[in-house]
Amino acid sequence: MSPALKRIGIGIGDDAGKVLASAHAVAGRVHVICYCRPSTVDRKTVSAGQVTIAEHKEPEEALIADLMAGTIDAAVRGTLPSNSTLKALKRRTGADHLERIALLETVSGKKFLLAPVGVDEGWTVQEKLALIKKAKNIAQRFGLSQEVGILSGGRFGDVGRHPQVDASMADAELVARLSGARHYEILIEDAIDQCGIIIAPDGISGNLIFRTLIFLGGGHGHGAPVLNIDKIFVDTSRASPNYTNALLLAASLLD
Repeated sequence: MSPALKRIGIGIGDDAGKVLASAHAVAGRVHVICYCRPSTVDRKTVSAGQVTIAEHKEPEEALIADLMAGTIDAAVRGTLPSNSTLKALKRRTGADHLERIALLETVSGKKFLLAPVGVDEGWTVQEKLALIKKAKNIAQRFGLSQEVGILSGGRFGDVGRHPQVDASMADAELVARLSGARHYEILIEDAIDQCGIIIAPDGISGNLIFRTLIFLGGGHGHGAPVLNIDKIFVDTSRASPNYTNALLLAASLLD
């Protein structure tokens, strides 16, 4: 193994074959360490020197511990459970919450950043403003437009139909004014056409946009980096077809 290769850890909770195929796909560009419980992986299926298997009784704890210690340069959740892995990440980093932004791609090949994507994220104006500031840095890094589109729960003509719609639109107008972004109302199709950064009304709708695009709309997910910690951690969905893009995303954030 070349000493110049970055070391990226990825978790295996289930569907080991999918994670291993992704690890082998990036072998040579990075060195991948797969964290799993004992006997999860048949070592005969692993290319020696290209992919390393790290067995632990609690692989999510081991993955995060090695990330914090600098044993690995970056980490990808892979198929480890979300709750226990992100809980370990918060505990080890001292973060009381996590801010994630997903790098997505439509079926036609249009890449953009979407936030919030966690159901407990981005519910306040201040949280959205913080996400926008950090998203612009990511967008610049990947050559995406730094134009920001703010979404809300309706069109201007819908004001008065429901208190939650009114509140959503008022928040979106405020966020747009304070950040210099544009409020696209509920018209995500127009926002995607013009912007490299999309801010959903809240974490629930952001998560639904993500899942609809990836699992129903033929789009692709490249992973969701955590923005408010000083380590590179890329969150993923266990339902993703592969993790090649997430591993490459983690590697690109190290450059």
